Amino acid sequence: MQSFEVRGGKKLAGEITPQGAKNEALQIISAVLLTPEKVTITNIPDIIDVNLLIELLGEMNVKIDRVSRDTCVFQADDVDVDYLHSEAYHKKSGRLRGSVMLAGPMLARFRKAYIPKPGGDKIGRRRLDTHIIGFEKLGARFSYHDDGFFHLETDGLKGTGMLLDEPSVTGTANILMAACMASGVTTIYNAACEPYIQQLCRMLTNMGAKISGIGSNMLVIDGVKALGGTEHRMLPDMIEVGSFIGLAAMTQSDITIKNAGIEHLGIIPDKFRQLGIEMTFNGDDIHIPAQEFYEVQKYLDGGVLTVYDHPWPGFTPDLLSIVLVTAIQAKGSVLVHQKMFESRLFFVDKLIDMGAQIILCDPHRAVVIGLEREQQLRGITMSSPDIRAGVALLIAALSAQGKSVIQNIEQIDRGYQNIDDRLRNLGADIKRVS
Repeated sequence: MQSFEVRGGKKLAGEITPQGAKNEALQIISAVLLTPEKVTITNIPDIIDVNLLIELLGEMNVKIDRVSRDTCVFQADDVDVDYLHSEAYHKKSGRLRGSVMLAGPMLARFRKAYIPKPGGDKIGRRRLDTHIIGFEKLGARFSYHDDGFFHLETDGLKGTGMLLDEPSVTGTANILMAACMASGVTTIYNAACEPYIQQLCRMLTNMGAKISGIGSNMLVIDGVKALGGTEHRMLPDMIEVGSFIGLAAMTQSDITIKNAGIEHLGIIPDKFRQLGIEMTFNGDDIHIPAQEFYEVQKYLDGGVLTVYDHPWPGFTPDLLSIVLVTAIQAKGSVLVHQKMFESRLFFVDKLIDMGAQIILCDPHRAVVIGLEREQQLRGITMSSPDIRAGVALLIAALSAQGKSVIQNIEQIDRGYQNIDDRLRNLGADIKRVS
C-alpha cells in the first residue's frame, strides 16, 4: 500500500493544467458500446477508475487503440456479451461504481445487461433505484440473483415519459443512452443537466441520436435504429479546478490554472470568492495570486455563510470537502452542509487532529471556525477515506507545519492524475513511498 509523505508550509508557484473530467469520462467511454463504428475520444484522464473501465471494455472484446496517453480509439464491433456474466467481470466491475454506466448501452444494443453491486467510495448509500426504475419504464425486466448481479433484459426498449425521483447524473446518463435506440419518443423530466450530461448529449447527437432540451431538466429523445462513430473531446475536470483554487489559497501560493474550461464552471468560482479568495480570468486561464489573508463573506443580515451542495447549476457536492479545508485558514466562519452523502464529512477528525477548529454537528453538517493564519496546522499520519476527502487532506498537509503521511492513496489516484508529480512542478515537497 503506497503513501504520500508531505512536508508542508511551502509556498507554491507556477502553472498547472487540469486533467480531463473523470465524471464525464465514465459515461462517455461507456457510450462507445452503442455503435460498431470507431469512436475517438481525447483528453482522457489517466486515472485508476477510467483505466479500469477501459480494461473492462477490452475484456469485453472491444478493440482499443491507445493512440497517446490521453487519446483512445474504440471499436465495439465484436462485443462478448457473455463476459458480462462472468466471475472476472463481477470481480473487476464491483471495484468500480462507474461500471453501472455500461447497462444503458448494453440494453439498447444487445437487449440485456448485468449490474454488480456498486463499488467505489465509502461515502454512504449510493442507490441504483433511479437507473433500474428508468430501465423498467423503457420496457426492461429486472431481477436480482444470488450471483451478486442485477439482471436486466428486454424484448426491445420502447419510448415513454418519465419523471425521475432525483436528478441523478449517472441515472440520467444511463437512461439517456438506453433511450437513444428505443422505439418512439422518450421524455426524461427532472433530468440532471450538468455540463457532463450536456457533453454526453452532444456526443450522442454527433453519433446520430435525436435529442432536444440539452442543458435543461427535460430531455426529449426520439429513438433511432442505429448510431455511428464520432470524435469527442472531454472537458477539463471542474473538481480539479476547484481543488487547485483551494490549494492556492491554503498555501498562500501564486498559481495559474491553464485551460480551465471557465464557461463550464458555473458558480464554482463565485463560491470560492465568497471565501475571500481572489482570482482573475485571462482567456480560459484562472490566476490565483498569493494572499496572506482571505475573509469569508457574511450574508447581508450578518448571518454565517452556508455552503451546500445542490443539483446543477447549484454547487457540486464533490467540492464541499475542498471548501471545508480551505475555510480552515480563513477569517470568519462557514457552515458546510453536505446534503447528498451521509459519510462524506467524517474525515474532519483528521483535520481537527491537525489543529483545525471544526465542529461536526451531525453526519451532514460541519462548522469551520477560521484560524486566520494565527497558527499553522501540524503534520500527522492519516488515511484517505475517499477521492475528494483524500485531496482535501493533501491540501491540509501541504499547508501544515512539519511532515504528514497520507495512507491509502489509491483513493486519490482513482480521481487525480499523477497528482504528486504535478504538485512537485509547483514546488511542493511530496513523495510517494511504498
